[in-house]
Formats: sequence, C-alpha cells, structure tokens
Amino acid sequence: MTFEGGEGAGKSTQIRLLAERLRANGYEVTVTREPGGSSGAEAVRHVILSGAAEEFGVRMEAILFAAARNDHVEELIKPALAAGTVVLCDRFMDSSRVYQGVTGNLPHDFVANLERVAINGTIPDCTIIFDLPAEMGLARARKRLDAIDSEAAPDRFEKEELETHKTRREAFLDIAAAEPFRCRVVDASGEVEAIADAVFRIVEPMLPIRSRPATSRASAAR
Repeated sequence: MTFEGGEGAGKSTQIRLLAERLRANGYEVTVTREPGGSSGAEAVRHVILSGAAEEFGVRMEAILFAAARNDHVEELIKPALAAGTVVLCDRFMDSSRVYQGVTGNLPHDFVANLERVAINGTIPDCTIIFDLPAEMGLARARKRLDAIDSEAAPDRFEKEELETHKTRREAFLDIAAAEPFRCRVVDASGEVEAIADAVFRIVEPMLPIRSRPATSRASAAR
C-alpha cells in the first residue's frame, strides 16, 4: 500500500498510526519511504532532497528517482511481499508522475517508461491520497521543520512556489479519478484520530485474511 499527497499532508503520521494498529491486530508490517527505503536508495535520497542534483535538471532528477525506486523495489519491497508482510510505503510511483511529470513538465511517455522499469511490475494494491489545501500543507511543513530546528531550511520541494503545490494537489486528484479501483482520497484537514479511522476503514477489507488473528477470523465468521 502506498501513501501520497502534497507537502505537510500528514502521510508519515498516518502510516505510523496504521502500522501500530495493524501490528496490534497480529500483522507483520514493513514501513518504508521514498526516496529511500534501501541502502542504495537512501544514498540517492540525500542527493535529491538536498538539491544537489537540481542543477542537472528535472530529467536527471527523474532518472535518479527511478534508480532509487528500482533498488527499493528489488531489495526491500519484493522480499517483504514474498514473506507475506504488509508493506506501507510513504510515496511511490505517483509522486514521480506528479512532481517530475506534471510540475516538472517531463513528457508522459518518458515518465511512464521510467516507471515501468523502476517498479518492475510491483503495483500497489491500494494508494491512499491525503488531500488538503496547499496553503495548509505548507504551513504544517514549516511548523514541523521549526519544531525540529528553527534555523533549518526547507527541502528541495518544500521551498517551491505556492502555485506549484496547488498544481500538484490537482494532479494527485486527477490520478485518483483516473484510477478509482487503486486510489482512495482521504480528507487530510481534520483531526489526526479521525483521519486514522478513515484510513483503517479503507485498508481493513484489503488485508490478507490468512494473516488475521484467530479472534478476528471468528468474529468475521459470526
């Protein structure tokens, strides 16, 4: 399962809460993120988010994302899925479609070809898109950063113009509309607990029955 949305949408918090809930119900859970998630991908993460690759252009940035994603898929995601683990990933292929494709103005075919190679057939069973106004998301991201270090600078993406973030919000919603069987949109402007409940209601029916605790299976039988 993948989790998408703009800056400050609360993905990391909701993934943590969902993972805790699933583990409490007996599931094996792997929580990961992009860019990163594997040793090779984490090395690329620093290059991308620091802005060190920015001077080489968005095309090179997209290639770096694809290389990191492929390493992530092959080294972490596929083995975890093969072991029967529920994988929760903070960002995946839809972020590249939006950030490098839509607001990076890369040709659709170029982005699609990179995606095909990077994911190598590993498509999420479910993608939850956390939606909220760009202004609210950026304010949250700034508050989060200040809580860590008031002198810290925004990362490569947080520092971009408001209109760019608004365009990305619409692009994520367009993906959800185009792929309704895979994507679900959750209003991320509410209370953390309410959002967590909404996420769990989406995820619960998709969980593998064979992994559920005996008490849950008995309840379902009744």
